[in-house]
Amino acid sequence: MKRLLLLAIVLLGCCCERVEAENYEAEVVVYGGTSSAVMAAVHAAQSGKSVIVVSPDKHLGGLTSGGLGWTDGGKQSSVGGLSLEFYRRIRQHYDRPEAWRQQTLEEFRAIPKSKSRCRAGDKAMWIFEPHVAELVFDQYIAENNIEVLRDAWLDREAGVEKNGTRIVAIGTLAGDRIAGKVFIDATYEGDLMAAAGVSFAVGRESNAVYGETANGVQKDRRDHKHYFTAQISPYKIEGDPSSGLLPRVSADAVMANGTGDDKIQAYCFRMCLTDSPENRIPFPQPAGYDASQYELLLRLFESGWREHFGKFDPAPNRKTDTNNHGPFSTDNIGFNDDYPEASYARRREIIKEHEIYQKGLMYFMANDPRVPSDVREPMSKWGLPKDEFTDNGNWSHQLYIREGRRMIGMHVMTEHDCHSKTKLEDSIGLGSYAMDSHHTQRYVTPDGFVQNEGDAGVPIKQPYRISYRSVLPKQEEATNLLVPVALSSSHIAFGSIRMEPVFMILGQSAAAAAVIAIDQSVDVQAVDYEKDLRPALLAAGQILEDKRKSK
Repeated sequence: MKRLLLLAIVLLGCCCERVEAENYEAEVVVYGGTSSAVMAAVHAAQSGKSVIVVSPDKHLGGLTSGGLGWTDGGKQSSVGGLSLEFYRRIRQHYDRPEAWRQQTLEEFRAIPKSKSRCRAGDKAMWIFEPHVAELVFDQYIAENNIEVLRDAWLDREAGVEKNGTRIVAIGTLAGDRIAGKVFIDATYEGDLMAAAGVSFAVGRESNAVYGETANGVQKDRRDHKHYFTAQISPYKIEGDPSSGLLPRVSADAVMANGTGDDKIQAYCFRMCLTDSPENRIPFPQPAGYDASQYELLLRLFESGWREHFGKFDPAPNRKTDTNNHGPFSTDNIGFNDDYPEASYARRREIIKEHEIYQKGLMYFMANDPRVPSDVREPMSKWGLPKDEFTDNGNWSHQLYIREGRRMIGMHVMTEHDCHSKTKLEDSIGLGSYAMDSHHTQRYVTPDGFVQNEGDAGVPIKQPYRISYRSVLPKQEEATNLLVPVALSSSHIAFGSIRMEPVFMILGQSAAAAAVIAIDQSVDVQAVDYEKDLRPALLAAGQILEDKRKSK
C-alpha cells in the first residue's frame, strides 16, 4: 500500500509539473516578494481589484521575514494602515500561550532591552521570530485570495513590453507573461523600474548635487561605534606595507569628504540565533571557510575591543535579531558595490560570498583557539535555531539589501525633506528613523592604519512627510508604474526611508494610487492627490503628518 501511495504521489507531481509558459492578467501587477509587495497586493485586493504578485522569492516578506525581527522604524506613532495592522497581528500571535516554547512571555518582557517593544498594554508588538512574520504575510495572501507566482524572475533584458510610456506586460525567465493595467515595483533592487527604462541612481551623490551635508564620502563622521578607535596595522606583517594588505582591507584611495562615488553601504544577513540548548545547532563551518579572512578581527581583539555582543537584540523564545556592530562585524564592507546592477548569476555569487563570510565569522569566533576565551566561550553557546529557515539550512533566505538602485523620479527625497525643511503637500506616509548609512569601504589611512568609511547616523527631530511624487517615475518614462521601495531619493535620505514599516506603508499607498488610476483611467502622475488619494489613504488608516505638529 505504501508503495502504491508513493507511486501515486510521484505521478501526481509529474502531471502537475508545468511544461509550458502561462499567460496571466490582472488589474494590478506587483513585482517583488518584499513586505511592501504583500501590503500593496492586499490593499489592491481589498479595494476590489484583481491582483497578482510576481515574486522572485520563494518566501514572502523580504527582510521582515528574513531575520529583521527587531523592527527599525523610528517613531512607532508614525506607523499606520496595514503596516500597523501587521504588528498588531504579531502581538495577537504572541498573546497565545502556545506561541512561547523556550521561554514565557513574562520572561521575555523581563529582558531590559525588550521592554520598550513588548509592553503589556500595547496593541502592537515590534519584535518577532522570522517564521512568525512569514506566517502573517502568508495569512494576508490566503485571506485575500491573492495569486502569487513564486520563484518567478523578471526577464530583465526582454521582459518588459511597453506601448509608449505604458507597460503592457512583463515576462519571466520561465516564459510566463503577466499583463496588467498598473504595475508596482516592490523589489529592493528596482529591477522592474530599471528594465522599464526609468532613470535611476546607484551609489552616493556628492553633497553638491542636492545641496546636502551628509552625502558622499564621510571620512570624519563618527556617529556610531563602527570605526576603529585603536591604531591597528592593516598589513600582513604589522607596520610593513611591503608585506601586503590583510584580507577585507581595500588598497583604493579615499576621495575628499562629500565627494560622490558608486559605492554601496554594506550588506549583511540579519541573523536569527539562539542559545537554547534544545533548539540550537552549533555554528557550522561553511564550505570555503578561510580563517585568514578574520586576521584583522584578531588584532581588534588584541587591542582590547569587546563589544561583539552589542547587537544580539532579543527576540521571543531565546532568539535574537543579530546585526552588525563594531569595526569588524557581520557587514561585509566593500563586497557589494556591483550588486544593484549585476546579473542574477553575479548576484548569487555576491550573496554566497556574504554567506560564507558571515557563517565563517561566527564559526571563527566560536571555535578558533586564537580568539580570546572570554569571546570564544560565550560565543560557542550560540547557534542557529532548528525551527527557523528550515528549507535553507537554518540560514536566512534574504540578504539585507540596504540599498540598491534608487529611482530619479518626479521628486527626489533629500536630507532637506527628512529635516522637514521643505513643505511637501502630497504625503503618502511618514519616515522618522535617523538618516542611517553603514560603511562603504575599509581603507588605509595616510598614517598607515586601518579605518572604515561611510557610516552616518544623522538624527531626525520629528517624523517627516514622504512625497507621492517620490514613488512616481517621470511622466515621459513610465505612466502606469509605481516604485515604493527603490523610490526616488538621495543616498542619505534613503538611509532613513529604507525601514521595513515604511516600505509597507509606501506599498499600500502606491496600491491606493493604482486603484484610483485604474478607476479613472488616468496615468499615475495624473491622480489627484488632494481630491482622491489623500482621502483614500486616510480612510485606510495611513498617517500622513506628524500629529504633534498638527495640533
